[in-house]
Amino acid sequence: MQHTNHLAKETSPYLLQHAHNPVDWYAWNSEVLEKAKAEDKPVLLSIGYSSCHWCHVMERESFEDEATAAIMNKHFINIKVDREERPDLDHLYMDALQAMTGSGGWPLNIFLTPDLKPFYGGTYFPPVKAYNRASWKEVLYGVANAFRERRSEIEEQANELTAHLQNANAFGTKKITSVNIPNEELFLKHHADEIAANIMKSADKEWGGFGQAPKFPQTFTIRCLLQYHHYTKNEEALVQACLSLDKMIEGGIYDHAGGGFARYSTDREWLAPHFEKMLYDNALLVTTLSEAYQITKKEIYRKTIIETLQFINREMTSPENGFYSALDADSEGVEGKYYTWSKQEIDELLKEDADLFCSYYDVSEEGNWEGVNILRTLRSKEELCSRNQLDLAAFEKRMQHCLSMLLEKRTTRIAPLLDDKIILSWNALMNTAYCKAFAALGIEAYRSAAVNNMNFLLEKFSHMNGSMAHVYKEGVARYPAFLDDYAYVIQALIALQEITSDTAWLEKAKQLTKYVLLHFSEEETGYFFFNPVGQQDVIVRKKEVYDGAVPSGNAVMAFNLNYLGIVFDEKSWKEQSIQMIAGMQEAIVRYPGSFGVWASQVLNFIKGYYELAIVGKGYGKARDLLLALYVPNLVIQAAAESNRNFPLLIEKSTKNDETCFFLCKEYECMAPTANPLIIQQLLSEMAYNTIKEITNR
Repeated sequence: MQHTNHLAKETSPYLLQHAHNPVDWYAWNSEVLEKAKAEDKPVLLSIGYSSCHWCHVMERESFEDEATAAIMNKHFINIKVDREERPDLDHLYMDALQAMTGSGGWPLNIFLTPDLKPFYGGTYFPPVKAYNRASWKEVLYGVANAFRERRSEIEEQANELTAHLQNANAFGTKKITSVNIPNEELFLKHHADEIAANIMKSADKEWGGFGQAPKFPQTFTIRCLLQYHHYTKNEEALVQACLSLDKMIEGGIYDHAGGGFARYSTDREWLAPHFEKMLYDNALLVTTLSEAYQITKKEIYRKTIIETLQFINREMTSPENGFYSALDADSEGVEGKYYTWSKQEIDELLKEDADLFCSYYDVSEEGNWEGVNILRTLRSKEELCSRNQLDLAAFEKRMQHCLSMLLEKRTTRIAPLLDDKIILSWNALMNTAYCKAFAALGIEAYRSAAVNNMNFLLEKFSHMNGSMAHVYKEGVARYPAFLDDYAYVIQALIALQEITSDTAWLEKAKQLTKYVLLHFSEEETGYFFFNPVGQQDVIVRKKEVYDGAVPSGNAVMAFNLNYLGIVFDEKSWKEQSIQMIAGMQEAIVRYPGSFGVWASQVLNFIKGYYELAIVGKGYGKARDLLLALYVPNLVIQAAAESNRNFPLLIEKSTKNDETCFFLCKEYECMAPTANPLIIQQLLSEMAYNTIKEITNR
């Protein structure tokens, strides 16, 4: 009979992967935490996620080994955590590891005292000493002996490290006060140029992106450059933003056969990813590509949005309209096996089209990565067609047919593991992406997908007391939602109202914002904790401000408070938003690569916000026309008639059933106009005063 441990009762695919290990794994819960205290044993906390390559390697090498498991079971209380189910624990103990070692990553293996204070840790450890790393068994024996023989030193180190975590959390200690300073003085105009200049310092002007390998998409930084270009017409910013997107789309990080992006590239040229596909990366890239398309109208961005959302619909969408979390990098124990090709396979499959296909997609006998081929394009199709005297349209059709054949063939392979848990925050990011894609492309299916997904989220994740859950699987919602969950859902509700004009979404956003203010606020500073008040199983309530793989919940809440403050005329919310951003301003300007979402908001405050109401029977068509524009500093509401519940829609009357536009900016309002071209010109950043004069004549 196959051994199972305490993880067999869990629903997380990552935890279930370890349910048959000989290690006596527990999930993180109050019972096992009490067990650690009662037995006075150190806790071995091991954190990973289902699509983590090195997590799988360490499991095969160590956690499936009977002798290693015996050491772990004798000396430790062993706890496995899915970082996607408990991002609060991951953030907290990753910070501890980085404080100890200067680096971090997954798997995260960290040792805690029985009262959960960290004292030693690392990431991947090999089964025998290698790579300048101690073996896992050496680490286990070393920690066990130290805990037994030098307990007081361990406790002292754990207390010092916990104090460090608490102190690192003490930014923004200035109490929030009423803000009466004009925005242009709070957010100085030269800061926009500093932000852009500091971004460009790390720009790779040959291969796109920022910094060297490994390369992550850094969508927040790209969006910031798009915004800076929009406000200043700076061409260098637009060139770098588009180069970054172009090179990712051309590279192996993009799945040319099936659509969608892998998490990051291991090399400078975007060729070889770790092949896991994460929901949040694809959401953030679709949002970024939608904005890039609004600005440039480049067909490649439109095509990539469509292909990526086809992938999401095909492989990452549940029957209930939720979005799954991730696809693994490995299949059959081999990284990338599902996605890579030999030239022989392609020759046999594509026959007379094979040579042309291989020429375009960099396929060779020797392979471009570890003896196999990752599809990528190194030269333009225009160049290839010119050299081979081919018709461009016919070539594109042939290549698309070839890719379809490869995709069909690929479905016969053993697929990577699907992590089918549904995470609230990541779903909200994808919901926003669908909204932005609808705005940019006008494809009705995207609006429907966003509405269906939001209805699912609000039905399955909501509790009677107004709170929400973090994760859902097999009909069960678990764990209290974190700041990111609420912040991203509120942002998605705002985006959903913009494309539907259904004010019920705004009312729900307002309700959730009030909940966040009540349960997550640090009153002294105006910032928000990651965990809700009263949570007992964390030693420090952290405040997250860095924009990392996903946006900082604090940065998104700053956006939400300002937007909803305008929509509902909540002055205190607008002031809190300004104060939050102003408190971070020095770090934002100096390190925009780490504060990209914040930086975008600084640019918006420098420029000021437009407030647009569209009223009349043709409001839907007029709204969709304007949504196709790139206007990052726009608050928009549209309705058939006035609505006294929303300041932007109060006493907005029209004549002869015409649809009118009411535009204000920084407490100045233009005369109403029924001419959408005037509004288009203004929102495209024509001179504000000139347009105002035209409409007031």
